[in-house]
Amino acid sequence: MAKILFINQEITPYVPKTHIADMGRDLPFKMQEAGFEIRTFMPKWGNINERRGQLHEVIRLSGMNIIIDDTDHPLIIKVASIPQTRLQVYFIDNDDFFMKRQMAVDENGKEYSDNGERAIFFARGVLETAKKLRWVPDVIHCQGWMGAIVPLYIKEVYHNEPAFAHTKVVTSLFNQKLDSLSEANFKDCLEFKDVNAKVLTEYKDTFDFAELEKLAIDFSDAVIEAEPGVDSFLTDYAKSKGIPFVPYSDDDETAKYKSLYDNLIAK
Repeated sequence: MAKILFINQEITPYVPKTHIADMGRDLPFKMQEAGFEIRTFMPKWGNINERRGQLHEVIRLSGMNIIIDDTDHPLIIKVASIPQTRLQVYFIDNDDFFMKRQMAVDENGKEYSDNGERAIFFARGVLETAKKLRWVPDVIHCQGWMGAIVPLYIKEVYHNEPAFAHTKVVTSLFNQKLDSLSEANFKDCLEFKDVNAKVLTEYKDTFDFAELEKLAIDFSDAVIEAEPGVDSFLTDYAKSKGIPFVPYSDDDETAKYKSLYDNLIAK
């Protein structure tokens, strides 16, 4: 049975209903029903009600420290099951990055100054936890800017790991915007093992949302336009890379996505 790891920024019912949050729930469920084996991750945003969502910590997976910019950040893993489905969700948590904090912006609508580091922590936390699960995905599908760093790390850091050596990476593009990832040293924070200044040389020193998504596209095996209104710069850029590109349509995309996964796995 083929295996798909979904790395989602948002999933209903844990966060308010949006298109990306509905996709975070519906697509893994549909692919499970289509016969794939599924694992799903998302951040443990501070606006998630742990009691209502019945989240609990997985002690055997927690406890690792992830070092970003010479600072240790403890990794906490929690898990819950989406009601009326057979889907489990693993939550990446950390007190500094997520506790008592919203998603991309605070209560006043201001972007968090450490959004870039939060995305780095999330990406590395997901991949290290997947390794601990001893579960080898055929495809990793990233939905949302919080997962945009995953393709880079899969192709440049984890490519020799048995868990990811043959994994294909899919990125979905959404109509999202971030003014800046704020940290002046974001590119330095990105550096990890084989990801060095040379690998990142063609990217701007100041990362905004478009630059982050460009990074994701460059290291993906396929790209999906997941909703209308996606920046045409990004869709045109994805098409220029010569990799499979799935345009948005109003139709049920289950068959189209399944075909994409099957074709990538067969290569």
